[in-house]
Amino acid sequence: MRRTPHQLLMATALTFALSACAKPAEQAAEQLASDAITDATFGCIRDMTAVDRFFVANLDGDLEGTIAVARSETGGTFPVGSVVQLVPGEAMVKRAPGFSKETNDWEFFELDVGPAGSAIRKRGHADVVNRFGGNCLECHQKAAPEFDMICSTDHGCDPIPINDAMIRALQKTDPRCGIAEELSAEEQEGLAQLMALSGA
Repeated sequence: MRRTPHQLLMATALTFALSACAKPAEQAAEQLASDAITDATFGCIRDMTAVDRFFVANLDGDLEGTIAVARSETGGTFPVGSVVQLVPGEAMVKRAPGFSKETNDWEFFELDVGPAGSAIRKRGHADVVNRFGGNCLECHQKAAPEFDMICSTDHGCDPIPINDAMIRALQKTDPRCGIAEELSAEEQEGLAQLMALSGA
């Protein structure tokens, strides 16, 4: 399948970002059953709520709880149904207690994104290795325990080799959102660098 320039750009960005990483309860469990999370679950990243440099949502209706933990300087445990995304092509979803002790009940998703929507490329917990050989858990488990495996710039994870301008450019040009948002000069430069690296 031929990739669009944006898909090539996303692949390159994720290569650099992830190469630094060498991978009531019964009701919530029912609502977040594996077959309930589908391609359609993931849409335009900018339709989610921006917190710091990433975006959050909650599939279980507790957006307020998700935002509170995401904004907390001291951390906390994200409520079931929380969705966290830094770039359009990757997501984390907080599952019901007992889903995966090793990942603090997070499920990792790698997505193919395009104008028609999302397609789940890979999903799971401790054994998810993306298309570039990076294991999601190995990266996120380096976050300080109080931050529930969320890697910000100061939570203990290894730094990723793409800068904030590049991240913002990917977010603003998410093809699922329709028209891209206007990019600053810095973001345009970052996008151009990523496109050059991808050969697009």
